[in-house]
Amino acid sequence: MATHCRAGHGCASRDTSRVTYLTTLSFRGRRLGAGAATAVVLLTLAACGGSGESQSKGKGGAGGPNKGPTTVGYVVVQPTDAAMVTELAARTNAYESSDVRPQVNGIIRRRFFTEGSLVKRGQPLYEIDPRLYRAAVNEAQANLQSARANQEAQRVQAERYKPLAAIQAVSQQEYTNAVATARQATASVAQTGAALETARINLKFTTVPAPITGRIGRSLFTVGALVSASQTDPLAQIQRLDPMFVDIQQSAADMLALRRSLAQNGVVPTRAVVRLKLEDGSDYGQTGSVEFSEALVNTETGTVTLRASIPNPQGLLLPGMFVRARFAQSINQRAFLVPQEALTRDAKGAATVMLVGPNGKTVQKPVTASRTQGRYWVVTSGLNAGDKVITQGLNNLKPNAQVKAVPANSPQVVKPPQGRDGQQGNAQSKAG
Repeated sequence: MATHCRAGHGCASRDTSRVTYLTTLSFRGRRLGAGAATAVVLLTLAACGGSGESQSKGKGGAGGPNKGPTTVGYVVVQPTDAAMVTELAARTNAYESSDVRPQVNGIIRRRFFTEGSLVKRGQPLYEIDPRLYRAAVNEAQANLQSARANQEAQRVQAERYKPLAAIQAVSQQEYTNAVATARQATASVAQTGAALETARINLKFTTVPAPITGRIGRSLFTVGALVSASQTDPLAQIQRLDPMFVDIQQSAADMLALRRSLAQNGVVPTRAVVRLKLEDGSDYGQTGSVEFSEALVNTETGTVTLRASIPNPQGLLLPGMFVRARFAQSINQRAFLVPQEALTRDAKGAATVMLVGPNGKTVQKPVTASRTQGRYWVVTSGLNAGDKVITQGLNNLKPNAQVKAVPANSPQVVKPPQGRDGQQGNAQSKAG
């Protein structure tokens, strides 16, 4: 048995000595049977065989596979147009607003509208007692007739004095006075005519019309109330709610930064399309546009007001509502859109991305990314056209690590498992 062990498994001579010693001991004591001695020999041989197998694994066998470079997925970034979107607080205002006020004094006799209804421009709303103003019109008409009669008499007298003055039948002074009196009578006709027009206008003002088209609010005066042209309170208020104005407050510092960025290359202005978010967090379906920006900074808040106009066909927006306005004031033509999973931030908030270097090693690059657009970060600095940004396989990936870079979302090739002898796993089934 010692010869067989040395030939098959390469056991040392000390192993043979152990077998001889154990066998001799079993014969001397006569307590070990033949089966027990055989079991001891087999255990020794098994230990010898296990030692050889461990040596083969240590030399690079099936038990010690070599780990290759990490496979990562990357995307190639290129500069593109990215809108510089801003979200600011805003408040809605009526597109048109007008107070209904009386222009004459008197008692309200009738009201012609329903509170909260839609009224048209020129539609009668109130009637003030017109009797006094109608009488004033009649009086002005009579005065006009009297002035015209006097005008005619003075004109005829002046014409009669003219030939008499030529032959010196009357003095020149009397003729001059007659002509002046005729002219005064003509002026009196014009004055009484203007008074008649005023009386007619005042009579017309006894019917109070709607100054604009819109939705009228509650009536602040009832029938029988005394109103005057000099009162401070309006009779009612009309507001046009379609479209609506949205007054957006932007800080003067942000406005200054925007104007400076527009002076740089790659940033161009754009017509701002405004989208609103209501107080309950829902999105308002309609979109509008910024009409103008005030050239004045509020000294109390340090903000500039931007006014936008937005449709309101269903009347969902009401004056005085607080909303959030989201719009783009400019377009950066040299921005990069990087998937969000590719960008990481440290404890201080600094953003970095991992790139695939030219030698197949990773390079960590700091970037500037202050906002998102959909599922992308908008990177405004730190990247160059053609950079390979790693988006997959970033777990425990360190800078300057050797990687195997493939395009992102590439299909993974799965190989069948290998046996210990280097053949496929189905070799065992063929052997069976």
